[in-house]
Amino acid sequence: MSHRRARTTVLALALLLAPALTACGGEPEESAADLLERARTTLDDASSAHFVLDSEGAPPTGTTLVGGEGDIVRPASFAGTLNVTALGGAIDVEVVSVDGTVYAQLPFASTFSVVDPAQFGLGDPGALLDPESGISQLLTGAQDAELGDERRVDGEVVREVTASIPGDLVEQVLSSKDPAQAVQARMSIATESGQLREVALTGPFFVADEDGTYTVALSDFGADVEITAPPTG
Repeated sequence: MSHRRARTTVLALALLLAPALTACGGEPEESAADLLERARTTLDDASSAHFVLDSEGAPPTGTTLVGGEGDIVRPASFAGTLNVTALGGAIDVEVVSVDGTVYAQLPFASTFSVVDPAQFGLGDPGALLDPESGISQLLTGAQDAELGDERRVDGEVVREVTASIPGDLVEQVLSSKDPAQAVQARMSIATESGQLREVALTGPFFVADEDGTYTVALSDFGADVEITAPPTG
């Protein structure tokens, strides 16, 4: 067999085998932008989710949101507890939000009253699943996104994505002492389901020239939850 004929045969075999080799190697790795878009779509399709908030770097004085937990129901409801530091101590505030009205049972009060959630350092918690003003926009507004580590959490494989998010977008969800500063984000997304599991945000949440961190964890997507407005005194 001539060298020319041998080269032709090898080329033909390579062309025939290329599809099989691609199939064996699996699909190309999902990009950071594509993974964020899939997580956003999955979040926007969820009828409800369970929400847990933690923080690091909060000052010991002043009124500051340091944590919380509750259920969010689309289109605009929330029921749970916010952990707030005030008057030199920590207090738990029961909060319910329905259709844009936020109710809280303040310390030493026997009934709920209508409040402005900004006094606790939070936007309307009932809007956390709103595609335009809630957690979803943090995924949409993420800039310079990069894939991070893949790990297994509670039997589920999650992939990390790091990104920068404009401070004015973050301010719509959480307070900021300087919304002109970008916030650094580390997001963990379940690779099989596309569900956003955690967002760790680091920026000027408590002091303009110092970084603090809020971590939002989501679970129980689509759980059957009903929330109604509480009676007020």
